[in-house]
Amino acid sequence: MKKTDTNTDLVKLLKNGDMSAFDIIYKKYSRRLYGFVFRYVKQEADTEEIVQEVFVKIWKSREKLNIYSSFESFLFTIAHNATVNLLKKRATEQKYVEHVKSLQNIDEAYELTDEIHYKELKLKYQGLLNELSPRQKEIFKLSREEELSHKEIAEKLGISVHTVKNHLVTTLSFLRSKLDNGLLISSLFVSLFL
Repeated sequence: MKKTDTNTDLVKLLKNGDMSAFDIIYKKYSRRLYGFVFRYVKQEADTEEIVQEVFVKIWKSREKLNIYSSFESFLFTIAHNATVNLLKKRATEQKYVEHVKSLQNIDEAYELTDEIHYKELKLKYQGLLNELSPRQKEIFKLSREEELSHKEIAEKLGISVHTVKNHLVTTLSFLRSKLDNGLLISSLFVSLFL
């Protein structure tokens, strides 16, 4: 028998559910399909899965097989399509993994930058507070850190509310002159967490 006649006969038997015809087809083509797929996939497990998938498709759709060209071309077309699908899936997964890694790197960079910025701001803030008179520093800390009202500060220190306001105005004016508005707001925020 010619090769095409053999394949045609095997396909006819396969369409009728002949398991021995399927076994012959498997033995005849599985190694060649494996080599074909492995050339692109380069991983044994994925290659074996694709080859198995090809033969499972052949078996499941055996009754509907209508092969207009050679059976061999038909098998390799199924293998090619499954290989392309796997490679597309891998590329998508790799892009996703790279995207997630880049987001993690960006987050880490922002966290590091924020931490550095916070430490610098804290040092500058502490330095500026140390330039205040002891009374200004005390009033400012009672106001910003302990969140006492002007009246509560005045009562605690035994001074007038007007004196408390004057010290706070002077302190804030001093801080404004040393820091830009963004840093001033940030430093006042930082002062709440020192």
